[in-house]
Amino acid sequence: MLLSTYGSRGSVEPMAGLAVALRELGAEVRVCAPPDAEFVERLAGVGVEMVPAGQPVRPMVHSVTPGSALGLAQRVADLMGAQFETVAAAAVGCDALVATGPLPAVTGARSVAEKLGIRYVHASHQPVALPSPHRRPPARRGRPLPPGVSDNRALWELDARIANEMFGEELNGRRAAFGLPPVDNVRDYAFTDRPWLATDPVLDPWRTTDLDVVQTGAWIRPDARPLPAGLEAFLDAGAPPVYVGLGSTPVGAPEDFARTAVAAVRAQGRRVVLSRGWAGLDPVDEQDDCFVVGEVNQQALFRRAAAVVHHGSAGTTTTATGSGTPQVVVPQGGDAPYWGGRVADLGIGTVHDGPAPTTASLSLALAAALTPGTGARATAVAATIRTDGATVAAQLLLDSAG
Repeated sequence: MLLSTYGSRGSVEPMAGLAVALRELGAEVRVCAPPDAEFVERLAGVGVEMVPAGQPVRPMVHSVTPGSALGLAQRVADLMGAQFETVAAAAVGCDALVATGPLPAVTGARSVAEKLGIRYVHASHQPVALPSPHRRPPARRGRPLPPGVSDNRALWELDARIANEMFGEELNGRRAAFGLPPVDNVRDYAFTDRPWLATDPVLDPWRTTDLDVVQTGAWIRPDARPLPAGLEAFLDAGAPPVYVGLGSTPVGAPEDFARTAVAAVRAQGRRVVLSRGWAGLDPVDEQDDCFVVGEVNQQALFRRAAAVVHHGSAGTTTTATGSGTPQVVVPQGGDAPYWGGRVADLGIGTVHDGPAPTTASLSLALAAALTPGTGARATAVAATIRTDGATVAAQLLLDSAG
Protein backbone atom coordinates (compact mmCIF):
# COMPACT_ATOMS: atom_id res chain seq x y z
CA MET A 1 0.00 0.00 0.00
CA LEU A 2 1.18 3.51 -0.81
CA LEU A 3 -0.12 6.49 1.14
CA SER A 4 0.52 9.91 -0.39
CA THR A 5 0.05 13.11 1.57
CA TYR A 6 1.17 16.70 1.35
CA GLY A 7 0.49 19.23 4.05
CA SER A 8 1.24 20.07 7.65
CA ARG A 9 1.05 17.82 10.71
CA GLY A 10 -2.72 17.42 10.32
CA SER A 11 -2.19 15.74 6.96
CA VAL A 12 0.77 13.55 7.90
CA GLU A 13 -0.28 12.29 11.34
CA PRO A 14 -3.49 10.53 10.19
CA MET A 15 -1.56 8.78 7.41
CA ALA A 16 0.88 7.52 10.02
CA GLY A 17 -2.10 6.11 11.92
CA LEU A 18 -3.43 4.37 8.81
CA ALA A 19 0.01 3.04 7.93
CA VAL A 20 0.43 1.45 11.36
CA ALA A 21 -3.06 -0.10 11.16
CA LEU A 22 -2.33 -1.50 7.69
CA ARG A 23 0.94 -2.98 8.85
CA GLU A 24 -0.76 -4.61 11.83
CA LEU A 25 -3.12 -6.31 9.37
CA GLY A 26 -0.21 -7.69 7.38
CA ALA A 27 0.22 -5.15 4.58
CA GLU A 28 3.46 -3.62 3.38
CA VAL A 29 3.21 0.16 3.57
CA ARG A 30 5.17 3.18 2.51
CA VAL A 31 4.24 6.84 2.88
CA CYS A 32 5.09 9.67 0.50
CA ALA A 33 5.20 12.85 2.58
CA PRO A 34 6.96 16.23 2.67
CA PRO A 35 10.63 16.02 3.69
CA ASP A 36 10.30 18.24 6.78
CA ALA A 37 12.54 16.84 9.51
CA GLU A 38 9.68 16.45 12.00
CA PHE A 39 7.70 14.29 9.56
CA VAL A 40 10.74 12.15 8.80
CA GLU A 41 11.26 11.66 12.53
CA ARG A 42 7.57 10.99 13.21
CA LEU A 43 7.21 8.28 10.58
CA ALA A 44 10.53 6.71 11.55
CA GLY A 45 9.31 6.63 15.13
CA VAL A 46 6.40 4.38 14.19
CA GLY A 47 8.52 2.22 11.91
CA VAL A 48 6.93 3.31 8.62
CA GLU A 49 8.95 3.60 5.43
CA MET A 50 8.89 7.19 4.18
CA VAL A 51 9.57 8.45 0.67
CA PRO A 52 10.25 12.23 0.71
CA ALA A 53 8.04 13.93 -1.88
CA GLY A 54 7.89 17.60 -2.81
CA GLN A 55 9.31 20.61 -1.03
CA PRO A 56 9.33 21.06 2.76
CA VAL A 57 5.98 22.42 3.95
CA ARG A 58 7.01 24.60 6.86
CA PRO A 59 8.98 27.21 4.87
CA MET A 60 6.17 27.42 2.33
CA VAL A 61 3.52 27.95 5.02
CA HIS A 62 5.49 30.88 6.39
CA SER A 63 5.97 32.42 2.94
CA VAL A 64 2.36 32.29 1.70
CA THR A 65 0.10 35.30 2.21
CA PRO A 66 -3.38 34.12 3.26
CA GLY A 67 -5.81 34.33 0.34
CA SER A 68 -3.12 35.40 -2.13
CA ALA A 69 -2.43 33.56 -5.39
CA LEU A 70 1.09 34.97 -5.63
CA GLY A 71 3.45 32.14 -6.57
CA LEU A 72 0.56 29.69 -6.88
CA ALA A 73 1.42 28.51 -10.40
CA GLN A 74 4.88 27.38 -9.32
CA ARG A 75 3.54 25.67 -6.19
CA VAL A 76 0.97 23.82 -8.31
CA ALA A 77 3.66 22.69 -10.73
CA ASP A 78 5.84 21.49 -7.86
CA LEU A 79 2.99 19.61 -6.18
CA MET A 80 1.94 17.83 -9.37
CA GLY A 81 5.52 17.17 -10.37
CA ALA A 82 6.18 15.36 -7.09
CA GLN A 83 3.19 13.09 -7.73
CA PHE A 84 4.00 12.29 -11.35
CA GLU A 85 7.64 11.65 -10.52
CA THR A 86 8.34 10.60 -6.92
CA VAL A 87 4.94 9.11 -6.08
CA ALA A 88 4.71 7.34 -9.43
CA ALA A 89 8.04 5.64 -8.78
CA ALA A 90 7.06 4.70 -5.23
CA ALA A 91 3.72 3.25 -6.37
CA VAL A 92 5.24 0.65 -8.69
CA GLY A 93 4.36 -2.79 -7.32
CA CYS A 94 1.67 -1.46 -4.97
CA ASP A 95 -1.92 -2.69 -4.92
CA ALA A 96 -3.56 0.55 -3.80
CA LEU A 97 -2.86 4.25 -3.40
CA VAL A 98 -4.54 6.45 -0.78
CA ALA A 99 -4.09 10.17 -1.27
CA THR A 100 -4.89 13.29 0.70
CA GLY A 101 -3.80 16.90 0.48
CA PRO A 102 -4.40 19.91 -1.76
CA LEU A 103 -6.18 19.40 -5.06
CA PRO A 104 -3.09 19.63 -7.31
CA ALA A 105 -1.48 16.81 -5.32
CA VAL A 106 -4.43 14.41 -5.24
CA THR A 107 -5.22 14.88 -8.93
CA GLY A 108 -1.65 13.82 -9.65
CA ALA A 109 -1.96 10.88 -7.27
CA ARG A 110 -5.11 9.59 -8.95
CA SER A 111 -3.40 9.94 -12.34
CA VAL A 112 -0.57 7.76 -11.06
CA ALA A 113 -3.04 5.12 -9.86
CA GLU A 114 -4.85 5.28 -13.20
CA LYS A 115 -1.62 4.81 -15.13
CA LEU A 116 -0.60 1.82 -13.00
CA GLY A 117 -4.10 0.33 -12.90
CA ILE A 118 -4.26 0.15 -9.10
CA ARG A 119 -6.98 0.96 -6.56
CA TYR A 120 -7.23 4.65 -5.69
CA VAL A 121 -8.89 6.23 -2.64
CA HIS A 122 -9.22 9.91 -1.93
CA ALA A 123 -9.23 10.58 1.82
CA SER A 124 -10.27 13.82 3.49
CA HIS A 125 -9.55 14.64 7.13
CA GLN A 126 -12.17 17.40 7.18
CA PRO A 127 -15.56 17.71 5.45
CA VAL A 128 -15.40 21.32 4.32
CA ALA A 129 -13.78 20.67 0.92
CA LEU A 130 -16.20 17.90 -0.10
CA PRO A 131 -19.09 19.16 -2.26
CA SER A 132 -22.26 19.45 -0.20
CA PRO A 133 -25.52 21.35 -0.67
CA HIS A 134 -25.48 22.01 3.07
CA ARG A 135 -22.57 24.49 3.01
CA ARG A 136 -20.70 26.92 0.79
CA PRO A 137 -17.41 25.78 -0.73
CA PRO A 138 -14.25 27.32 0.69
CA ALA A 139 -12.75 30.04 -1.50
CA ARG A 140 -9.69 29.13 -3.54
CA ARG A 141 -6.60 31.33 -3.42
CA GLY A 142 -7.13 34.53 -5.37
CA ARG A 143 -10.62 33.44 -6.50
CA PRO A 144 -13.23 34.64 -3.98
CA LEU A 145 -16.79 33.37 -4.38
CA PRO A 146 -19.59 35.88 -5.15
CA PRO A 147 -20.94 37.03 -1.76
CA GLY A 148 -24.53 37.50 -2.90
CA VAL A 149 -25.12 33.92 -4.09
CA SER A 150 -26.92 31.70 -1.56
CA ASP A 151 -27.51 28.62 -3.76
CA ASN A 152 -24.85 26.22 -2.48
CA ARG A 153 -25.20 23.84 -5.42
CA ALA A 154 -24.55 26.69 -7.84
CA LEU A 155 -21.51 27.71 -5.81
CA TRP A 156 -20.09 24.18 -5.91
CA GLU A 157 -20.57 24.12 -9.69
CA LEU A 158 -18.70 27.42 -9.84
CA ASP A 159 -15.99 25.96 -7.62
CA ALA A 160 -15.51 23.08 -10.07
CA ARG A 161 -15.08 25.54 -12.94
CA ILE A 162 -12.60 27.59 -10.91
CA ALA A 163 -10.60 24.44 -10.14
CA ASN A 164 -10.47 23.61 -13.84
CA GLU A 165 -9.22 27.11 -14.66
CA MET A 166 -6.58 27.00 -11.92
CA PHE A 167 -5.27 23.47 -12.32
CA GLY A 168 -6.62 21.90 -15.51
CA GLU A 169 -3.92 23.00 -17.93
CA GLU A 170 -1.07 21.88 -15.69
CA LEU A 171 -2.72 18.56 -14.90
CA ASN A 172 -3.66 17.65 -18.46
CA GLY A 173 -0.25 18.63 -19.77
CA ARG A 174 1.36 16.20 -17.34
CA ARG A 175 -1.23 13.53 -18.07
CA ALA A 176 -0.52 13.82 -21.80
CA ALA A 177 3.17 13.29 -21.15
CA PHE A 178 2.14 10.29 -19.02
CA GLY A 179 0.11 8.82 -21.86
CA LEU A 180 -3.24 9.57 -20.23
CA PRO A 181 -6.29 11.34 -21.70
CA PRO A 182 -7.36 14.77 -20.38
CA VAL A 183 -9.92 15.18 -17.61
CA ASP A 184 -12.65 17.79 -17.84
CA ASN A 185 -13.50 18.09 -14.12
CA VAL A 186 -10.33 18.29 -12.05
CA ARG A 187 -12.00 18.42 -8.64
CA ASP A 188 -14.43 15.56 -9.12
CA TYR A 189 -11.77 13.44 -10.78
CA ALA A 190 -9.55 13.81 -7.71
CA PHE A 191 -12.28 13.25 -5.13
CA THR A 192 -14.10 10.42 -7.00
CA ASP A 193 -17.78 9.73 -6.30
CA ARG A 194 -16.90 7.68 -3.20
CA PRO A 195 -14.34 9.58 -1.12
CA TRP A 196 -13.39 8.53 2.38
CA LEU A 197 -13.96 10.92 5.27
CA ALA A 198 -11.55 10.21 8.10
CA THR A 199 -13.44 12.07 10.83
CA ASP A 200 -15.39 11.04 13.88
CA PRO A 201 -19.17 10.79 13.23
CA VAL A 202 -20.05 12.39 16.58
CA LEU A 203 -17.68 15.31 16.21
CA ASP A 204 -18.38 15.58 12.48
CA PRO A 205 -21.79 14.16 11.51
CA TRP A 206 -21.84 13.86 7.71
CA ARG A 207 -25.15 14.79 6.07
CA THR A 208 -26.27 12.95 2.95
CA THR A 209 -25.13 14.42 -0.37
CA ASP A 210 -24.75 13.27 -3.97
CA LEU A 211 -21.41 11.75 -2.98
CA ASP A 212 -21.28 8.23 -1.57
CA VAL A 213 -19.01 9.26 1.31
CA VAL A 214 -17.45 6.51 3.43
CA GLN A 215 -16.92 7.85 6.95
CA THR A 216 -14.41 5.61 8.70
CA GLY A 217 -13.80 7.51 11.90
CA ALA A 218 -10.67 9.58 12.52
CA TRP A 219 -7.32 7.90 11.89
CA ILE A 220 -5.88 8.18 15.37
CA ARG A 221 -2.75 6.33 16.42
CA PRO A 222 -2.50 5.77 20.17
CA ASP A 223 0.54 7.69 21.38
CA ALA A 224 2.49 5.89 24.08
CA ARG A 225 5.42 8.34 24.28
CA PRO A 226 6.14 9.54 27.81
CA LEU A 227 5.93 13.22 28.57
CA PRO A 228 9.28 14.96 29.12
CA ALA A 229 10.50 14.82 32.72
CA GLY A 230 10.41 18.61 33.08
CA LEU A 231 6.82 18.76 31.88
CA GLU A 232 5.82 15.94 34.25
CA ALA A 233 7.34 17.85 37.13
CA PHE A 234 5.50 21.03 36.12
CA LEU A 235 2.17 19.18 35.89
CA ASP A 236 2.71 17.55 39.28
CA ALA A 237 3.57 20.85 40.94
CA GLY A 238 0.10 22.36 40.89
CA ALA A 239 -3.44 22.35 39.56
CA PRO A 240 -4.02 21.31 35.93
CA PRO A 241 -2.79 24.06 33.59
CA VAL A 242 -4.32 25.44 30.40
CA TYR A 243 -2.66 24.34 27.17
CA VAL A 244 -2.20 27.01 24.50
CA GLY A 245 -0.96 26.13 21.00
CA LEU A 246 -1.51 26.90 17.33
CA GLY A 247 -0.06 23.70 15.87
CA SER A 248 1.25 24.17 12.33
CA THR A 249 -0.47 27.54 11.90
CA PRO A 250 1.72 30.66 11.82
CA VAL A 251 0.45 34.04 13.04
CA GLY A 252 1.58 37.49 12.05
CA ALA A 253 2.63 38.61 15.55
CA PRO A 254 3.38 35.51 17.64
CA GLU A 255 4.70 37.54 20.57
CA ASP A 256 1.39 39.43 20.79
CA PHE A 257 -0.64 36.21 20.65
CA ALA A 258 1.49 34.59 23.34
CA ARG A 259 1.27 37.64 25.60
CA THR A 260 -2.51 37.82 25.19
CA ALA A 261 -3.02 34.10 25.77
CA VAL A 262 -0.82 33.91 28.85
CA ALA A 263 -2.50 36.97 30.36
CA ALA A 264 -5.95 35.49 29.70
CA VAL A 265 -5.02 32.20 31.36
CA ARG A 266 -3.53 33.97 34.36
CA ALA A 267 -6.71 36.02 34.66
CA GLN A 268 -8.49 32.73 35.35
CA GLY A 269 -5.98 31.85 38.07
CA ARG A 270 -4.42 29.06 35.97
CA ARG A 271 -0.93 28.05 34.94
CA VAL A 272 0.02 27.73 31.25
CA VAL A 273 1.61 25.11 29.01
CA LEU A 274 2.61 27.03 25.89
CA SER A 275 3.35 25.08 22.70
CA ARG A 276 5.84 26.76 20.37
CA GLY A 277 4.50 25.13 17.19
CA TRP A 278 5.08 26.65 13.79
CA ALA A 279 3.94 30.02 15.10
CA GLY A 280 7.01 30.15 17.34
CA LEU A 281 5.17 31.04 20.54
CA ASP A 282 7.62 31.91 23.31
CA PRO A 283 7.30 32.86 27.00
CA VAL A 284 6.42 36.47 27.67
CA ASP A 285 8.35 36.62 30.94
CA GLU A 286 10.30 34.42 33.34
CA GLN A 287 7.50 33.57 35.76
CA ASP A 288 7.39 29.93 36.80
CA ASP A 289 3.68 29.48 36.01
CA CYS A 290 4.40 29.05 32.27
CA PHE A 291 6.05 25.98 30.75
CA VAL A 292 7.01 25.83 27.06
CA VAL A 293 6.90 22.62 25.03
CA GLY A 294 7.84 21.58 21.51
CA GLU A 295 6.87 18.25 19.98
CA VAL A 296 5.00 16.33 22.67
CA ASN A 297 2.43 13.58 23.18
CA GLN A 298 -0.73 15.68 23.00
CA GLN A 299 -2.99 12.77 23.91
CA ALA A 300 -1.27 12.42 27.28
CA LEU A 301 -0.86 16.16 27.84
CA PHE A 302 -4.45 17.14 27.04
CA ARG A 303 -5.80 14.60 29.52
CA ARG A 304 -3.91 16.45 32.24
CA ALA A 305 -4.95 19.96 31.18
CA ALA A 306 -7.81 22.05 32.54
CA ALA A 307 -8.59 23.33 29.05
CA VAL A 308 -7.06 23.38 25.56
CA VAL A 309 -6.82 26.70 23.70
CA HIS A 310 -6.02 25.98 20.05
CA HIS A 311 -6.34 27.02 16.42
CA GLY A 312 -9.17 24.69 15.40
CA SER A 313 -7.52 22.12 13.14
CA ALA A 314 -9.21 18.76 12.63
CA GLY A 315 -6.42 16.87 14.39
CA THR A 316 -6.14 19.04 17.50
CA THR A 317 -9.92 19.32 17.84
CA THR A 318 -10.29 15.55 17.62
CA THR A 319 -7.49 14.91 20.11
CA ALA A 320 -8.88 17.42 22.60
CA THR A 321 -12.39 16.02 22.20
CA GLY A 322 -11.17 12.47 22.77
CA SER A 323 -9.30 13.56 25.88
CA GLY A 324 -12.47 14.88 27.50
CA THR A 325 -10.88 18.29 28.05
CA PRO A 326 -12.86 21.52 27.46
CA GLN A 327 -11.67 23.58 24.52
CA VAL A 328 -11.42 27.17 23.38
CA VAL A 329 -11.09 27.35 19.61
CA VAL A 330 -9.47 30.50 18.22
CA PRO A 331 -10.04 29.84 14.50
CA GLN A 332 -7.16 30.81 12.25
CA GLY A 333 -8.83 30.16 8.89
CA GLY A 334 -9.44 27.19 6.60
CA ASP A 335 -11.71 24.62 8.19
CA ALA A 336 -11.16 25.99 11.72
CA PRO A 337 -14.49 27.90 11.89
CA TYR A 338 -16.29 24.64 11.16
CA TRP A 339 -14.53 22.78 13.98
CA GLY A 340 -15.07 25.69 16.33
CA GLY A 341 -18.76 25.56 15.52
CA ARG A 342 -18.88 21.85 16.26
CA VAL A 343 -17.16 22.35 19.63
CA ALA A 344 -19.74 25.00 20.53
CA ASP A 345 -22.67 22.93 19.24
CA LEU A 346 -21.60 19.91 21.30
CA GLY A 347 -21.20 22.07 24.40
CA ILE A 348 -17.62 20.85 24.97
CA GLY A 349 -16.05 24.30 24.81
CA THR A 350 -16.30 27.72 23.25
CA VAL A 351 -15.27 29.35 20.00
CA HIS A 352 -13.65 32.77 19.96
CA ASP A 353 -15.03 35.31 17.53
CA GLY A 354 -12.10 35.85 15.19
CA PRO A 355 -8.42 34.88 15.02
CA ALA A 356 -6.92 37.76 17.04
CA PRO A 357 -8.18 37.73 20.63
CA THR A 358 -7.68 40.37 23.27
CA THR A 359 -6.90 39.42 26.83
CA ALA A 360 -10.46 40.26 27.82
CA SER A 361 -12.14 38.34 25.00
CA LEU A 362 -10.01 35.23 25.42
CA SER A 363 -10.39 35.31 29.20
CA LEU A 364 -14.17 35.43 28.77
CA ALA A 365 -14.14 32.45 26.39
CA LEU A 366 -11.84 30.53 28.70
CA ALA A 367 -14.00 31.22 31.74
CA ALA A 368 -16.97 29.66 29.91
CA ALA A 369 -14.92 26.60 28.96
CA LEU A 370 -13.77 26.10 32.56
CA THR A 371 -17.28 25.85 34.02
CA PRO A 372 -18.24 22.51 35.63
CA GLY A 373 -21.05 22.01 33.12
CA THR A 374 -18.72 22.28 30.14
CA GLY A 375 -16.26 19.93 31.78
CA ALA A 376 -18.99 17.35 32.42
CA ARG A 377 -20.20 17.61 28.83
CA ALA A 378 -16.63 17.23 27.49
CA THR A 379 -16.18 14.08 29.57
CA ALA A 380 -19.46 12.62 28.31
CA VAL A 381 -18.72 13.33 24.64
CA ALA A 382 -15.21 11.87 24.93
CA ALA A 383 -16.74 8.50 25.78
CA THR A 384 -18.53 8.48 22.39
CA ILE A 385 -15.48 9.22 20.23
CA ARG A 386 -14.37 6.24 18.15
CA THR A 387 -10.77 5.08 18.40
CA ASP A 388 -10.86 2.42 15.67
CA GLY A 389 -11.08 4.63 12.59
CA ALA A 390 -7.64 3.73 11.24
CA THR A 391 -8.30 0.01 11.67
CA VAL A 392 -11.70 0.31 9.96
CA ALA A 393 -10.09 2.14 7.02
CA ALA A 394 -7.21 -0.32 6.80
CA GLN A 395 -9.57 -3.30 6.64
CA LEU A 396 -11.73 -1.58 4.01
CA LEU A 397 -8.66 -0.85 1.92
CA LEU A 398 -7.36 -4.41 2.14
CA ASP A 399 -10.77 -5.80 1.24
CA SER A 400 -11.23 -3.48 -1.73
CA ALA A 401 -7.73 -4.13 -3.04
CA GLY A 402 -8.21 -7.88 -2.84
